[in-house]
Formats: sequence, structure tokens, C-alpha cells
Amino acid sequence: KRLHAYKRQLLHVLGILDAYLAIKRGEKRPKRLHIFGAKAAPSYVYAKEIIKVMNVVADLVNGDPDVSKYLQVVFLPNYGVTMAEKIIPAADISEQISTAGKEASGTSNMKLMSAGALTLATLDGANIEIKDAVGDDNVEIFGLTEEEIAGYYQRGDYHARDFYDQDPRLHAALDMLVNGQIPGIETEGRDIFNSLLTYNDEYFVLADFESYLAANKRLDKLYQQPRIWAKKALANIAESGRFSADFTVQRYGREIWHVVAKTPEDDHEA
Repeated sequence: KRLHAYKRQLLHVLGILDAYLAIKRGEKRPKRLHIFGAKAAPSYVYAKEIIKVMNVVADLVNGDPDVSKYLQVVFLPNYGVTMAEKIIPAADISEQISTAGKEASGTSNMKLMSAGALTLATLDGANIEIKDAVGDDNVEIFGLTEEEIAGYYQRGDYHARDFYDQDPRLHAALDMLVNGQIPGIETEGRDIFNSLLTYNDEYFVLADFESYLAANKRLDKLYQQPRIWAKKALANIAESGRFSADFTVQRYGREIWHVVAKTPEDDHEA
């Protein structure tokens, strides 16, 4: 997928940094491998900075023997269909964490759903249709709704620094971008830090941080119950058929173009 600020791959990175700090404090965490794959537009400097941070964080985590037993991170370059064919069937969790109201639809979430991944998502784009298809119990929803975000816009009362000041875990994860704990990202880390605090976090990353961590904790607990997890995965696979290209084209034909598909019997009669 594209690396874009509104898709909030950055929120995923901050969640990894929180897990890294927790493990370093001695907290026990279930094992997790985080896979990133995305491309930035040629002139999209901010997206490229996030990719740089992802890779340096991967080096930090994977190179720490205290942490790498429980937590690993990879960024796979040149993401495309061929690579997706390998990643998607292997995934247990599909992170669809864009700012509510910003994603037109999305299809990666449908592909991951069809391969049995549980969706960790905001109520945005096709995530809403997935939730409606499988039911609230078979997805993990978090974060502000589109209406809540619209309220912030209308009132003009979103203050990102309040979340930073009031949440010690968020404070610690963000500080890693600028305090030297992650070597080699002096410019990139500072730019990202400033985008969230000085320029007030355009895509509400900080507002959704606590909710995102809580959703991940619920998934970690659920994963320790493989039978229940498998049941939820099967429910997702079973309900993914409605998103198939064939059904979509048939529905467009029926409801938008007002044409009816030919059948073999039509050809025989002709």
C-alpha cells in the first residue's frame, strides 16, 4: 500500500516503540513480528522519513537480544502484488488504522480478511463493511469515529500536546524520536516529532494512541486462545466472498449500468 500520513503507519511504529520500552522494563509480552510494506511518492518527503524511521526501529529492535526474542520488525522494500501474495496468507492481524473519514475504501483489508487475518481497524473505508459482514465480535475496532473527528474540526479544540503531556507511555515513545535512543534519525525523528506536537497532529495519531494499545492488548490475549482465534478467522474467510471481483462486477451491472449478464443458455438460443 501507499505510505501516507493519513493511513497512519506511524501509529503502528509508535505502538512498536511502546512495546520495546515495555520489554526493556521487564514486562512479558507475547511474541510478535510486525511487517511493513509500502511505497512513498517520489516527492513525499514526510513519508520517506517515516520509512527511514521504520527501518532504523527494525534495526534497533532486531539487534537487541533482550527484545528480539519477543518482538521483531521488518520493512519489505518494493512492495507489490508478488510480495503481497506471500505476506497476506501469512498474516494473523490486518492493521487498517487510517484516520476515520479519510480512506475512500481500501482493498488490502479485503484480501487479508479472505486469508483469515483478523482486522484491527478504525471505522473507515471498507473496514465498516467488513465489520458489518462479520459482526462486532470478529473484528477489533478502535479510535475516534468520523463524527468525533468532524467535531474537533468544527470546534477547533484539538490539542495534541495534551495527550503527550497526560500519557506517560505516549510521552516516552515520542521522546525516543528525538532523545538519541534511536540512533541515526536526528532529522527524520525531529520532523516527525514536530509534525505531531508543533503542528498539532493533523491525523489524530496521538488521540488514538491509547485506544490502539488497548485494542492490541485485547488481540494479544485472544491469540492465547487458538480455538477461539481460529473460529473468528474462519468467520472472516466465510464472509469475504461478498467482496470478490465477480460479485462486485455483477452488482455494478445490475445496480449502476442496468445490464444483465449473458448466460450459456442465451448463447444456445442465439
